[in-house]
Amino acid sequence: MLYNICMVSDFFYPNMGGVESHLYLLSQCLILRGHKVIIITHAYGNRTGVRYLTNGLKVYYVPTLVIHNEATLPTIYGFFPLFRNILIRESINIVHGHGAFSSLCHEGILHSKTMGLKACFTDHSLFGFADASSILTNKLLKFTLSDIDHVICVSHTSKENTVLRAALSPRNVSVIPNAVVASQFQPDPSAADPNWITIVVISRQVYRKGMDLLVAVIPRICSMYHNVRFIIGGDGPKRIDLEQMREKHLLHDRVELLGPVKHHQVRNILIQGNIFLNTSLTEAFCIAIVEAACAGLLVVSTKVGGVPEVLPSHMINYAMPEEDDLMIAVSKAIQMIKIGEVDPSRFNDELKDMYSWSNVAERTEKVNHALHDIYFYAHLISGLNISICIYIYISRQVYDSISQSQPSPLIERLRRYYGCGLYAGKIFCMVMALDYLFWRFLEFVFPKDSIERAQPFPYKRYRDYVDKVEEPKAQLK
Repeated sequence: MLYNICMVSDFFYPNMGGVESHLYLLSQCLILRGHKVIIITHAYGNRTGVRYLTNGLKVYYVPTLVIHNEATLPTIYGFFPLFRNILIRESINIVHGHGAFSSLCHEGILHSKTMGLKACFTDHSLFGFADASSILTNKLLKFTLSDIDHVICVSHTSKENTVLRAALSPRNVSVIPNAVVASQFQPDPSAADPNWITIVVISRQVYRKGMDLLVAVIPRICSMYHNVRFIIGGDGPKRIDLEQMREKHLLHDRVELLGPVKHHQVRNILIQGNIFLNTSLTEAFCIAIVEAACAGLLVVSTKVGGVPEVLPSHMINYAMPEEDDLMIAVSKAIQMIKIGEVDPSRFNDELKDMYSWSNVAERTEKVNHALHDIYFYAHLISGLNISICIYIYISRQVYDSISQSQPSPLIERLRRYYGCGLYAGKIFCMVMALDYLFWRFLEFVFPKDSIERAQPFPYKRYRDYVDKVEEPKAQLK
């Protein structure tokens, strides 16, 4: 069965990050499997309106106010008329939200359930339980997920965190790790400078990514090893701290700050290095370390969140998120590179097997006969032998499961929201009731029949054209 799926998130290209690449790759593979997929995100500068990406992926860049780190200002009902118009125009039957920080995601799930559609949510982050920010975000997440059809987490640690934060039944949460196309990160040993041991850091330069740790560690490493240099890509509020550190310790010739990095540039930066350093303080999965290992780098990472679930032990050195322990782990990695204890250039072949298309196709064929219900998938994918295709296959089964159930009656939705807290529950019920009344008003003022349906994208003709163009190029190579 094929579906019309709407991905909703504040975070998408041209912004860079794990959520953005996850959205794009997931959407592309769902399209290849025959589904129709659109993406709704907020406008990025001049990038507004409707854009078409590869394989006919349609992206709606809606005009909303961005307040912090590409997250939009919550409007609750202000987004509803445009969102409803898009869903009806594109004949959407499943809404898939991404990111607990995304206001569009939360609002999209609320409105889609009001409209009687099916909703799925993917959590890409870990949160605490003590600080004010986490308490408020967790309460908002509990509100959103009270009426969700299915939840996907990117690691087992993330699943435990989400289940506790949103008071969910573990049966309604699947663990589906992120994926990476290993062939896009082929190593090139000749690209690295043989006179230096190069440590690469590509990350958002924010507190959560451990930039304070990085600022403290770099001068110590440079003073201890005179043939070590750093290449740092990314941007954020903590960049000023890195610039001040470089100025204070006179490390201009050994610390290169690249600034914002586009995704197609990541591989060319990674292959210049020998070691990839991740100093995150919290991480649900960290797809960056998989990309780095695929590019032939030995990884050093803080042992936080879901990171220990990602790579085999011989590809990574772990450290506690402390300055001294990180120094020990980096020093160990430098010695391993010096004596040739490991050959990171072989990592790509190993990861290619883990993320193999043929392997996934074989496993998919086997599980087609074995699977009887959706909750078996969480056990099926507990290992690391996963790729984009298996993610798509399992997502398809999730969509199959949630699309067959009937919409929840209004009284049942009210009951679910009422259970969110003594005071919060009553507020949530009022928010949902007003959303329902607003939807009925929109249905009266702008009937479905008055909204023009979008013409389907000619996927087959597009692929035939691409094959026709690419074939001469392949022959020339």
